[in-house]
Amino acid sequence: MKIGLEVHVALPTKTKLFCSDLAYENQEEPNSNVCPVCLGLPGAKPVLNQNALDISARIAKALNCEINEKTWFVRKVYFYPDLPKGYQITQLDGAIGIKGYVDLNGKKIGIRRVQIEEDPARIIREKDYSLIDFNRSGVPLNEIVTEPDITSLEELKNFIEELRSILYYQGVNINQELKTDLNISLAEKRVEVKNVTGVKNLISAAEYEIKRQSVLIKEGKKINAETRSYKEDSNETVSSREKETEEEYGFTFEPDLTFYDTTKLTIPKAVIASNIAKELADKNEYNEKTIRELILFNRRNLSLLTSISKEEFKKGVSLIEKFASFGIEDYSEQEFRKMLDKDVSSIEKEGFLQLLGRTNKSEKKADKTEIEAGIKEMLSSDKTLFDRGIKDEKAMNFMIGEVKEKYHITGKEAADFIKKVIKGMLNN
Repeated sequence: MKIGLEVHVALPTKTKLFCSDLAYENQEEPNSNVCPVCLGLPGAKPVLNQNALDISARIAKALNCEINEKTWFVRKVYFYPDLPKGYQITQLDGAIGIKGYVDLNGKKIGIRRVQIEEDPARIIREKDYSLIDFNRSGVPLNEIVTEPDITSLEELKNFIEELRSILYYQGVNINQELKTDLNISLAEKRVEVKNVTGVKNLISAAEYEIKRQSVLIKEGKKINAETRSYKEDSNETVSSREKETEEEYGFTFEPDLTFYDTTKLTIPKAVIASNIAKELADKNEYNEKTIRELILFNRRNLSLLTSISKEEFKKGVSLIEKFASFGIEDYSEQEFRKMLDKDVSSIEKEGFLQLLGRTNKSEKKADKTEIEAGIKEMLSSDKTLFDRGIKDEKAMNFMIGEVKEKYHITGKEAADFIKKVIKGMLNN
């Protein structure tokens, strides 16, 4: 089995790749964030966004790529409604980064190239017609092309997790869904599944395609080299067309842009969280998997765990987990340090908040009139609460929590009293 990917990542720039339109703002109103360049109007000339070049170089370096001293752009010629120019501006031989890799516990998954390209427009398909929204047209992307070095579904999952972590520490918004072309072959012929959106769909598409090709091989049938589409509603891939070759795209040099010198770019050392997790585990004699889970997608956790001593480390991990269990996400390093000196192993949330200095709440005797007023106020916005509260313990606990929060009532005795009042109101 051989699996290769072409992962499309939106770059965190303020403006688009070749014009000054905002990249991600004012996107709700269709075709409101456009200009002659991203509309592909005749005579409009692209001007490269320098920030996109800088970020792309950092991403390529984080993926252990060689940075080409000169980088340039080409026209990928094909005709589709989302490309009014009749071509997409992208890179090929002059890609910003080449010959890289991602290290998965000693196995290197090759990165063929990291290239810069423009996003096409968005097509909205209705039952008997289609609409085009050009707000997305020209948003800067990196296409990360791997070698076909992934040999199992588990490796695919691990690779995507590692790649997303590397991108996260390069400032990429990983909550924006990745769009991936999946190339997979179990025999001689390669099948491409185009434009798979999101990590979950990528794994599902790979699972389906592995099973489909396995069945064909078992039955002695031919596997066609083709392009397929992933259907999210049915979790299957379907044939869409024969696979294009590189020659069919008619790549030509982009004459409206020039050669760009990368030798003077400042590229800081990349943060590879998985490597740091291993170092922290070895240094502090702690479970590597736990550390990975805490820092792979969390800059603050990484900063906190790399700033404490070996003697503080175990307690520091427990404290971070404590903050998370209480749903407290906006704490500072100073607050972390403050709580690191306290014993919070068996403390409940209200006591934790008091130690943190975030609440002025103190024990207060519950007042039946206040509780009834609070319940009535909740009912004004959600009249189904009473009905659900009779049968649903979660709805009951929600009402108790809301009243305690509103009237600064703490303690188990108070909670029991609130519950008694609510049940009395329910029975009436």
